[in-house]
Parts: sequence; C-alpha cells; structure tokens
Amino acid sequence: MVASQSMTAGAIASNFDTARPTVSKHLQILTECELLEQKQTGREIYYYINAKNMKKVADFIEPFRKMWDDRFNKLEDIMKNYQSKK
Repeated sequence: MVASQSMTAGAIASNFDTARPTVSKHLQILTECELLEQKQTGREIYYYINAKNMKKVADFIEPFRKMWDDRFNKLEDIMKNYQSKK
C-alpha cells in the first residue's frame, strides 16, 4: 500500500480488519528494520517504503522463490502422473 504513496497508520489500518495498535506495531517493526521510513507532517506521521532496502530483501528471497517454484512444479508433475495412472 505504501509503495505508491505515503500513508498514515490510521489510513493503513482502515484497510484491514484488525486493531489499529496491531497495525502500528507492525509499522514500528518495519521501520526499525528500515523497510519503511517515516516523516512527520504536523501531528501526522506518514509511512513510505524504503525501496532500496526492499530491493535487498527481494534479491535475498529470489533464490528461495525459484527453489520453491521448482519444487511445486515437480510436485504438480508427480500429481498429474499419479492421476493419469488411475
């Protein structure tokens, strides 16, 4: 959600069926991990994505995504063979 525009915790929380403090805690963790950044404008704190660090995470996850894609594709092939033998 914050990839396209900065948002307040309240605006983010309004999109989820959970308590605002829960969303705020997640935002705090993401900010501490430097995946989100925050900017205070008056009384409001706006959260926005730290694209550079998100890219690092995406690059780290990519080999694992490929590994799981390959495993699920193999499982799909096994299931197709099993069903065709029935």
